[in-house]
Amino acid sequence: MKLRYLAIVPAMAAFALPAMAQSDNGPVRVGMITTLSGGGAGLGIDVRDGFLLAVKQAGNANLELVIEDDQRKPDIAVQLADRMIQSDNVDVLTGIIWSNLAMAVVPSAVAQGKFYLSPNAGPSALAGRGCNANYFNVAWQNDNLHEAAGAYSNDAGYQNTFIMAPNYPAGIDALTGFKRFYQGELSGELLTKLGQTDYASEIAQIRASGADSVFFFLPGGMGISFLKQYADSGIDLPVVGPAFSFDQGILQAVGAAALGVINTSQWNKDLENAANAAFVESFQAEYGRLPSLYASQGFDTANLLLSAMDVAPVSDMDAFQAALKAADFDSVRGDFAFASNNHPIQNIYVREVVQEGDIFTNRLIGVAMENRSNAYVEACNLP
Repeated sequence: MKLRYLAIVPAMAAFALPAMAQSDNGPVRVGMITTLSGGGAGLGIDVRDGFLLAVKQAGNANLELVIEDDQRKPDIAVQLADRMIQSDNVDVLTGIIWSNLAMAVVPSAVAQGKFYLSPNAGPSALAGRGCNANYFNVAWQNDNLHEAAGAYSNDAGYQNTFIMAPNYPAGIDALTGFKRFYQGELSGELLTKLGQTDYASEIAQIRASGADSVFFFLPGGMGISFLKQYADSGIDLPVVGPAFSFDQGILQAVGAAALGVINTSQWNKDLENAANAAFVESFQAEYGRLPSLYASQGFDTANLLLSAMDVAPVSDMDAFQAALKAADFDSVRGDFAFASNNHPIQNIYVREVVQEGDIFTNRLIGVAMENRSNAYVEACNLP
């Protein structure tokens, strides 16, 4: 496997690969564009590390990988994608965390006959009319975890929720998804600035709103900032959100302020299946930390790709598409299948933030939605 890194974290410099066996279907060149610096670096690092772990375990010498840092900037992501396609001759692109970057890169990449496997971003525009036979989302459609939060809020009896998310494609999808299933009233609805760190104004609006609960989607450092400020505000309203705002790396930064918070996810470390147990153990052994949601998605993305490489050469586009669509791999989520628009059909779970020793983490407490597909399948013209 060929590796080239920009902005690589020091811990990865020692990443060692085992002896690899050659397969019959020829090399596949993969370009990973992800966020490895700045406020969202933890998300991209976890996707990368999960992906690399799966590749290391598989030992397939035909997977050639180039990794670059998009710096969470759409123009940088486009430049990297153009270079990877035109100069590096990649066959597959992957890695993007942020939906605005995905919208800048994916349509052009698939139009040029490249495959894109998303380990995270799942904007609605790429699930409906903008779907493509070469685009597969291995994580979720953006709305999914927020839909589950809306369904949970109904079960919890919340009737007047205040909702907010950043003003970018995933944030808009988040609020759309929550409202699709939530049956109560809204005491307020806000779109915040992407990358915002000061939430004094938003917290004041929550305090004055008469809400009985709060739903928010603020990934990465945005969620850390909001949760700390919310805890310091003294507002005693229950908080519900997607896993992105309560994931493993975020929880260590937030600490006790997040205890008891309910969040929704398609994965957790205590999900009971053999593939997940092996993944959690091997990730901890490799990197010295618990895996996050993002790491699990990177791991599954690599294993999906490897499963297709075992079946067909990437040069046979129809056969490779079919091999990806079959999703013949052991997902850490257990049962895994693609809907007709190449987005997952999967359970969405309810988790609670708990403390285990010195570690803040999540434990599963129930299922919010069973075998959930997505709201955009009928708008997609794929068979």
